[in-house]
Amino acid sequence: MNVREWALITFSILAQLSVGSFLVLGVVHFFAARKSGEEEADRLSDRALLAIGPALILGMAASLLHLGNPFNAYLAVSNLGSSWLSWEILSGVLFAVVGGVFALMQWRKIASFAVRNLIAIVAAVIGLVLIYSMSNVYQIRTQPAWNTIATTIAFFTTTLLLGVLAMGAAFVANYAYLQQKNPGCADAQCVLLRDALRWIAMASIVLLGVELVTVPLQIAYLAGGTSSAARASAAMMYGEYGLVLGLRLALVFIGAGILGVFIYQNTLSAGREKVMGNLAYAAFALVIVSEVLGRFLFYATHVRIGL
Repeated sequence: MNVREWALITFSILAQLSVGSFLVLGVVHFFAARKSGEEEADRLSDRALLAIGPALILGMAASLLHLGNPFNAYLAVSNLGSSWLSWEILSGVLFAVVGGVFALMQWRKIASFAVRNLIAIVAAVIGLVLIYSMSNVYQIRTQPAWNTIATTIAFFTTTLLLGVLAMGAAFVANYAYLQQKNPGCADAQCVLLRDALRWIAMASIVLLGVELVTVPLQIAYLAGGTSSAARASAAMMYGEYGLVLGLRLALVFIGAGILGVFIYQNTLSAGREKVMGNLAYAAFALVIVSEVLGRFLFYATHVRIGL
């Protein structure tokens, strides 16, 4: 592993975190607005937008370190007809721009609710294009560990898993901020917080199941592969890097699974907001460490055919 690969880990994790958070925030805001009205939904979610933009910008800045000459980064978008890398960069920039426009309009309440929603949908679609482009960058025939549907599944699963847990932590932080300004549980906000965290807990458990199925199947597929490079990648995952793999799976199981169950249980009773908050923070911290380890394995265990 070198600086360039760590830059790619940083970029891919933060970009997927940003897109996932935006998608989850949009879904939660939509249902919260239908249940309690636009004003209460905005109080729950508006400040969560603050964390999405900086994360994406930091990730894209880190990605420049992967280039031989960062000042020539603009040349990477010159092959849209034949390069997924060009699509990745273009969609990343567009997602940041359109998402930023939406955030400004949302905070300032510019235009109608319907118009803002339309812009949010456009940003979300661009974000999905970004994740799909990122996964296709690694569909390389000479890299059997990457050139499978598991790469696409893993990238989208990470996007959604980090998104739900990041937004869970953001909603809790926003609720704590509102309580400092106006102590005492506001009924509507308490109900929305519990509803949002209940949905987030269920989603994290489902996504955990996807990861716990995909990872072993990917390793088994590579171990039974026809190329020596595929078998070598599998051997590195359960051999040389077996401890890292075990730690990665343990952290995501505890964060998204066990803590997810505890979060869900605490949403069923009023007055448990502090407990829910601590669980949400812990779950997000454990899972983001797990995903960084997973992306480390992604780059550290690939073996190229012919080399």
